[in-house]
Amino acid sequence: MTVDSLQKSKPQIFGSDSHGFRFNPPLPETEVLAFEQKYKISLPEDYRQFLTCIGNGGAGPYCGIFPLGKMDDNFGFTVWQENDGMVGILSMRFPHDDAWNDLSALPSEDLFDKDQSEYDRLIEVFDKIYWNNSLVNGAIPICHEGCAIRIWLVVAGAQAGNLWEDRRSENGGLRPLRLSDGSIATFASWYDEWMNGCMAAS
Repeated sequence: MTVDSLQKSKPQIFGSDSHGFRFNPPLPETEVLAFEQKYKISLPEDYRQFLTCIGNGGAGPYCGIFPLGKMDDNFGFTVWQENDGMVGILSMRFPHDDAWNDLSALPSEDLFDKDQSEYDRLIEVFDKIYWNNSLVNGAIPICHEGCAIRIWLVVAGAQAGNLWEDRRSENGGLRPLRLSDGSIATFASWYDEWMNGCMAAS
């Protein structure tokens, strides 16, 4: 079964109403190369081939694959920039090897009832630490699961080529994305697992 047949059968897959099993046109090699040169990185080969041979985003897990250099916003996609409050510095090493979730600066809920202004102040401090874009240096956002949970593709450092899940919106931290067999996901293995699930559901 191909994506064309999935477009016709339209299996009930979460997020498929967002992308309709359709791809954006592939990117020319020159545009991908310009992106890599701009950010001083090399994209993982499986993801690079997806962009140049299949499509610049579109059909994929959850709400689909972002176009290169873009991520979700309230109305569609927006272009991200390094150090924009979400994306870090792409050429710097991704700082994690194991799951990370430092909640030590999170104020107690009890404080909200005792001193709301102090609670609000401490929440601001916590957010600046917890959402610091340096925590995702060396990675790009490629997918939105919903509820501000995103998937990042590591492009620099020991984790390069692996996918990480960002669950900070629910205070769940950052953790390696794992396939159903427990192995750490790469772009190709993650995408293949999604495709197999779509075929089984159609």
